[in-house]
Amino acid sequence: MEKLHIGRIIKQQLEEQKKTTVWLAQQLGCHRTNLYKIYEKPTIDTGILLRISKIIGYNFFELYGKEINTKVTDF
Repeated sequence: MEKLHIGRIIKQQLEEQKKTTVWLAQQLGCHRTNLYKIYEKPTIDTGILLRISKIIGYNFFELYGKEINTKVTDF
């Protein structure tokens, strides 16, 4: 299983919803360059991830739950 890269997944989810980086930056109250940095990161702060989840309407935390369950059963 490929390691979870949350930045790429956020970008992908945004594209699937046909929303732009500029739109998300406005919703978060930050500059778009901050989001480009997030897209490159395999992990981000949970507080930021929670805000993005609520804005986009997608529960990114479920992905971590699935990864944990997969790793637990791999033992």
